[in-house]
Amino acid sequence: MKPAHRLRQVVNIINLSTPLGLLLIVAGTRRPAVHRGPDGLLVAGRYRLPLPDAHAFTCGNVILVRSEAADLLDRPRLLLHEGRHATQYAFCFGPFMIVAYLACAGVSLALCGDHSSYNPFERLAGLADGGYERRPLRAFRRRP
Repeated sequence: MKPAHRLRQVVNIINLSTPLGLLLIVAGTRRPAVHRGPDGLLVAGRYRLPLPDAHAFTCGNVILVRSEAADLLDRPRLLLHEGRHATQYAFCFGPFMIVAYLACAGVSLALCGDHSSYNPFERLAGLADGGYERRPLRAFRRRP
């Protein structure tokens, strides 16, 4: 493992985002299937909680997917995207990134109608790698 990924792994344990991800595995999966992914990531399949409404999401060095964990391991671009989110947890806000992410998602939703196009966390993680298309800004008009 590269030193940068080892550092990310350690920081995400210290800032409690990876332990929170492990707690989500226990609370949100039925018969959890956890696999070691690349670069110190853990991939857990069969996530069942209703939020967030996404195929895959990251909490610390833990990536949770609704399908089987092996499905994500077969999608290298999405895995890379989620790995970038793990780095964001390490060097941005730890678990507080969830609040910052939701705020940015709300702004993006207001600007263009989706949570990702103008969300800096998603843009820095790579919109295309995450399976997102960049949507144009909404046309804002003043009413007379």
